[in-house]
Amino acid sequence: MSKPTENLPDDPAELRAMIAALQAENAQIAAENAKMSATLRVHDQLVQALRLRIAKLQKLAFGKSSEKIEREIEQLELALEDLLVAVAEDDEALIDEGPGEPSPEAADAPALRRRPRVSDATPRERRELDPGACCPDCGGDLRVVGEDVSELLDMIAAQMKVIQIARIKKSCRRCERMVQEPAPSRPIPGSMAGPNLLAHVLVSKFDDHLPLYRQHEIFARMGADIPESTLVGWCGRAMKTLQPLIARIEADIMASDLLHADDTPIRVLDRSIRDKGLGKGVKQGRIWAYVRDQRPWAGASPPGAVYRFAPDWKEKHVLSHLADARGILQADGYKGYAKLYAPEPDGTARLQEAACWAHLRRDFHDFWTSTKSEIAREALDRIGKFYDIERDINGQSADVRHATRQKLTQPKVTAFFAWSEQQLLRIPGKSDLAKAFRCGLARQEAFSLFLSDGRVAIDNNPAERALRPIGIGRKNWLFAGADTGAETLARAMTVIETAKLNGLDPLAYLADILDRIHDHKINRLDELLPWNWSPVASAMSNQAA
Repeated sequence: MSKPTENLPDDPAELRAMIAALQAENAQIAAENAKMSATLRVHDQLVQALRLRIAKLQKLAFGKSSEKIEREIEQLELALEDLLVAVAEDDEALIDEGPGEPSPEAADAPALRRRPRVSDATPRERRELDPGACCPDCGGDLRVVGEDVSELLDMIAAQMKVIQIARIKKSCRRCERMVQEPAPSRPIPGSMAGPNLLAHVLVSKFDDHLPLYRQHEIFARMGADIPESTLVGWCGRAMKTLQPLIARIEADIMASDLLHADDTPIRVLDRSIRDKGLGKGVKQGRIWAYVRDQRPWAGASPPGAVYRFAPDWKEKHVLSHLADARGILQADGYKGYAKLYAPEPDGTARLQEAACWAHLRRDFHDFWTSTKSEIAREALDRIGKFYDIERDINGQSADVRHATRQKLTQPKVTAFFAWSEQQLLRIPGKSDLAKAFRCGLARQEAFSLFLSDGRVAIDNNPAERALRPIGIGRKNWLFAGADTGAETLARAMTVIETAKLNGLDPLAYLADILDRIHDHKINRLDELLPWNWSPVASAMSNQAA
């Protein structure tokens, strides 16, 4: 359509026609370019989604992955999220949020959409659009023949509320006696922090991993200037208020005869290191998690998790944590547990060792990913068959699990160890693959304990799941301010994670506990444990309504 300028017509009408044609051509090209760009973004979105799906499937197939794969998953999730937002921004079609529940066939789709699920307990507000009493055409009376109801999900922004507690004074006309209701107890004596606010601060800091300086900024936007020093004091005093309850949770869970245990590093500030010129003033401590979870074998005891901090990785800490423990301990191969498994003078061990097949499988997976070894691949396939059986018996009684394992799993485990001994004769003795085989054979009794006791899990995943919040938190707060701060973190996670394991909203639970605990009889403290708790509308809550 373009012409050299010397060939342009002199007639204005023809020029206007040419300009209009060029504009139409440019609009068509722009539309095609936009369509191509949108298509490319959708393709990028699909590629990123599939890569993310593959990474997650690898994690599911081979257990807890290395930090490198964890970081890759996080980066893929962020990249995919950005792509999805960009595509949605340019999409002018009506949004399709998909069906209420995904179909089983579509469960693995990389970009599945699903309508939001809202619990029945969520408040609902009904707004009626009534066409009136008269017909707009003929003026006749209208009668109700039905209604069309749709739902709009909205949010009421959080806001601060000042509760004025007025204690009316009255005097008796006859005897002049002064009468006044006593002041209600407060979660922190002398403080103006209410139970719901304190619970929000604790859950935000220890569960949502939101540092107090960020909470200070959020509260300021709500119209409340709460200094960080005040928030620090509230956290400390609230944890002191909760300490008797936390101690009861710890005592109950640690008395279990079957515990899962695991640990993870946590960076802790230590000024003495910097003062001595030995580093930047940061040391590496450890957080241990001890978990009771009898749900996989329909046990009677409720689930719970206890967290303990230690300034280093020395064995004396686990020996102290588990000083009174008896029964079975399912954990990794940390050498600090060895003394707990050693026979006592009477010939019996305080704790039986249950090993974790997920850890052993991980060793084979790491070797397979780096070398594509057929032997490592076969080891993974053999262990994978154990897990196929476990999925079918999850949640069934210990007797059913024991009978099934004896019939189906026992021969496969025996064959696996016999095959392992044969492979050691074929591979270099100093290779990582040989090390993995020797690890399994050296702890063969511990790896086989789940076959003789239906209560024992095949792996230590409950403890590993319990430590995930620590990994998430490290990305936000990077390190604990001191050993005492890490100890407070451990206690706070004990009560919060135990509440979550028992299906409770930790915010509602802590708010109710902080409101009631000062007036609760100490000999009835067990009523407030997460697995026994039921909310009670207290006087303070009624005044807040």
